[in-house]
Amino acid sequence: MRYQDLNVYKRSYKLALDIFVLMKKIPREYQYDIGNQLRRASRAVPANIAEGCARQKSEKDTINFLRTALGSNDEVFFHLEFSRDAGLLSANEIAPLLGESEVVGKQLNALIKRVSSN
Repeated sequence: MRYQDLNVYKRSYKLALDIFVLMKKIPREYQYDIGNQLRRASRAVPANIAEGCARQKSEKDTINFLRTALGSNDEVFFHLEFSRDAGLLSANEIAPLLGESEVVGKQLNALIKRVSSN
């Protein structure tokens, strides 16, 4: 299984890029705090998918990395909601990213189940 071929990897990578660009819009005083945390969490999702796929010889390791990616995706969702609710970004800016994060979460759960059943 090549991670580059997985739809969940492609979607999570694009989400991380979209978040990277959007975080430039938040007020400067929050760039390091919430901006940095959200950028790091969003990059962790595709990074953990890639690392998990590299450990194909160990199903347990693969699943652990995919679960870590799922946890990072939940962290992204939280920080996006917080950014919206704190007034750092508008609901219109955040809504598509929240939707994409939900899709990524569902795809990760499906991939975990698929790997577990092998």
